[in-house]
Amino acid sequence: MKPDWLKIKLEGNETFPKIRRIVERHHLHTICSSGRCPNIGRCWSRGTATFMILGDICTRSCRFCATQTGRPTPPDADEPQKIAESIRLMQLRHCVITSVDRDDLPDKGAEHWAKTIRVIRTLNPCIIIEVLIPDFDADTALLDAVMAAQPDVIGHNLETVERLTPQVRSRAGYGRSLDVLRYMAQQGGMTKSGIMVGLGERPEEVVATMHDVRAAGVQLFTIGQYLQPTARHIPVAEYVHPSQFDYYKQTGIEIGFRNIESGPLVRSSFMADEQLAIDY
Repeated sequence: MKPDWLKIKLEGNETFPKIRRIVERHHLHTICSSGRCPNIGRCWSRGTATFMILGDICTRSCRFCATQTGRPTPPDADEPQKIAESIRLMQLRHCVITSVDRDDLPDKGAEHWAKTIRVIRTLNPCIIIEVLIPDFDADTALLDAVMAAQPDVIGHNLETVERLTPQVRSRAGYGRSLDVLRYMAQQGGMTKSGIMVGLGERPEEVVATMHDVRAAGVQLFTIGQYLQPTARHIPVAEYVHPSQFDYYKQTGIEIGFRNIESGPLVRSSFMADEQLAIDY
């Protein structure tokens, strides 16, 4: 049974159905829905959403993720335009873009990523664009292609501590993800990462992970509670108490992150606009 601090009241106002209609009309994939995010009501009611590009079928099978695994269909060439137009209709100031892994494509979807960022910027010149990218197998040429489109924030999640990575992630490695983060930080710009807790990690491992991420040059960090999507996914080992999240937040500030969001319902894109605005 979930503890009381994980029981949320569904929020909704006139903005929520408006955004839902736009998403459905343009056949867009959002991580809000496919990832079964507990904050979907709050975020959509605030007029924010995280879009998932390159389809809704992933080539990897991470044990924590609710996104479907299988053989993806070819990318929709019109998707960048659809997303950019939808963002304009939503009148967003800050958008977050993520994607499934597309290891089936020669460039793993890097050019589609770059095109999406560029088209969003063209139709929405004042918007802040945050992207949460796959590891692209740490291919720097592919990372360069995405960064050349100049997103305002570029992120890649470690997901968990080093010891648990082989159990939680299907192909990505802890060291490789750190390499990706380090390379992105070296190119300048705002970098971001995040992990889940409640998978069996120890507090000292979480702190060690924060040190690793900050040493790689990452400025923004998130920590949230892992919630098991279905019975076939890795089970929850612990529901971490809010006081422990407070400890992680304070520790992260002391380590030197520009901003750290830490709480049971925190997700990578949750309150992303406010996280970017706050400077410790």
